[in-house]
Amino acid sequence: MAAGYSIVEVMFVVGLVATLSGVAVPQMLAALDDFRATGAARYMAARLQRARMEAVMRSAEVAVKFTKTPAGYAFAVYVDGNWNGIRSADIANGVDRLLSGPERLTDNFRDTDFGTLDGLPAVDAGVPAPGNDPIRLGVSDMATFTAKGTSSAGSIYIRSRRTQYVIRIFGTTGKTRLLKFDARSHEWRPV
Repeated sequence: MAAGYSIVEVMFVVGLVATLSGVAVPQMLAALDDFRATGAARYMAARLQRARMEAVMRSAEVAVKFTKTPAGYAFAVYVDGNWNGIRSADIANGVDRLLSGPERLTDNFRDTDFGTLDGLPAVDAGVPAPGNDPIRLGVSDMATFTAKGTSSAGSIYIRSRRTQYVIRIFGTTGKTRLLKFDARSHEWRPV
């Protein structure tokens, strides 16, 4: 009697492996997408808090400036060099010095960038929905932190293929809050 497997047994095992892989791979890809988006959102929230601490330590305004490029958004951190606040003209003239950057989220978190999913609702009632503008910091696209720990207020939206986050910056305290959009309930939830 010969030892081994019949072609039917081998085909059954191959079919079983293919079926299980077909079920598991999409869930694994969704989890990886969510993991990257979570990492990017936490990283950006930490960068904002680092800028806040830098402003307190230096006793000078520090800003995180967001710039739209053809490849997405980049951000850089600047410190006030002439005690009149951080201004785009002073950055262009080298008066307000570059502390770090420019940097892009996609360089560290693949398939994740500043952006919004289609049809995204507003974070708070009475506030307009973000539309296609992921950097909601007023007209300057800068989050500015003062020596007292306060800041400009606003929201920064970060998305991956399936996942959406927003970082809220509270002006009075300069602190941030991270929220995730739950597509099933169509609500924002704290992380």
